[in-house]
Amino acid sequence: MEKLFAILLAGVAVLPIPAAAQVIAINQPAQTLSEGRISTLPDAAQAPWRAYLLRSEAQRRADRAALAAELAPGQPAPPPPQAFGGGEKSMPLDRDAKWYASAEARHMADTIVSFQTPAGGWSKNQNRAGAPRLPGQRFANDAETMVQDPANFDAPQDRFWTFVGTLDNGATTTEMRFLARVAAALPGEAGARYRQSFVDGVRYLLAAQYPNGGWPQIWPLEGGFHDGITFNDDAVAKAAMLLEDVAEEPALRFVPEHLREQAARAVSAGVKVILAAQVRQNGRLAGWPQQIDPLTLEPISARNYEPRSIASAETTDILLFLMRQREATPEIRAAVEGGVAWLKASAVTDHAWTKTPEGRKLIPQPGGGPLWSRNYDVVTGKPIFGDKDRTIHADVNGISVGRRNGYNWWVTNPQHALDAYPSWAKKVSG
Repeated sequence: MEKLFAILLAGVAVLPIPAAAQVIAINQPAQTLSEGRISTLPDAAQAPWRAYLLRSEAQRRADRAALAAELAPGQPAPPPPQAFGGGEKSMPLDRDAKWYASAEARHMADTIVSFQTPAGGWSKNQNRAGAPRLPGQRFANDAETMVQDPANFDAPQDRFWTFVGTLDNGATTTEMRFLARVAAALPGEAGARYRQSFVDGVRYLLAAQYPNGGWPQIWPLEGGFHDGITFNDDAVAKAAMLLEDVAEEPALRFVPEHLREQAARAVSAGVKVILAAQVRQNGRLAGWPQQIDPLTLEPISARNYEPRSIASAETTDILLFLMRQREATPEIRAAVEGGVAWLKASAVTDHAWTKTPEGRKLIPQPGGGPLWSRNYDVVTGKPIFGDKDRTIHADVNGISVGRRNGYNWWVTNPQHALDAYPSWAKKVSG
């Protein structure tokens, strides 16, 4: 017997399907930021968005032209850099301060500088302990094997020019923090090129910020969900925290004063968009999505198996960022209290997310947890789970084995926010 689900959610299409299949919807792609969409805004709001879009397009053309100019006419380009899992691990940020003056650290810093895009950002998933970029070598990884599938929400417009400047997977902000440590260990002329590269990174973050204070995943823009304001991988919070340090930390005073002033304003705008993006359920503040539409600030989907949702991991990262703010305004306090309450109410106990002969599954386990679903429906508040065929399920055990094994659908890190909350609450109430 088939059951027609009556809930029609923005961003998903609901199908009549067997209830036993536990498929509740079909994921729909996010919209690209475009001139047409900007033209639907009130007249007074259109100018800054139109200027932003034009600046993004001009920067992409300039980036591509700069790369082409590195080669003589007819000269073949070097092979592209190879993909490297865990790029952040090749840029350690926890070493003794003296280590950052070592030959090893300087080699990493030189590689980082060589891969900085003309816009000032960096690509992701690369070994910064490896060889520096060669003239004419692409900034991003090998894309020759990438399948151009129009049904794949993540398919780039140009597979040979994608993620050329991104905040995904900690990119750009991690490179900048590493450079700052090397620059601090090398005062004077020895650290000049690293300081300049850091300053160019600051300019990149300021240029990439949307008029409303958010940051896209990729800049210059590439379209699709990458244009969304991205909380995934802590992208917005990491950008804001870095700029906060630029504005306030004495060690970064080598950044020109006018950029430090712009950084302070950028942080304020970033906090505002974070507060505006918090989802409300039944009139109460809840958590945050993985990403939101840059114009409407509504939750949007990402990859085929990542539906619009309230995301527990992103909520955790944002709560920790807000609790770090020096001034706990009434709006910040309300946001934190609402987010913490939502995490507490959403926790699952007496279960384990574990390997079984049939792949990873959520199974009963007395004393297990607390666990949080990676995604919660923005309307019902119930856990939801996506598959590569765009189906959205109510039960993680009902999705394909490959997707269950390839994604962490149940997480424990929200406990970090709950652990941090009591001392923060005591501090702001005292």
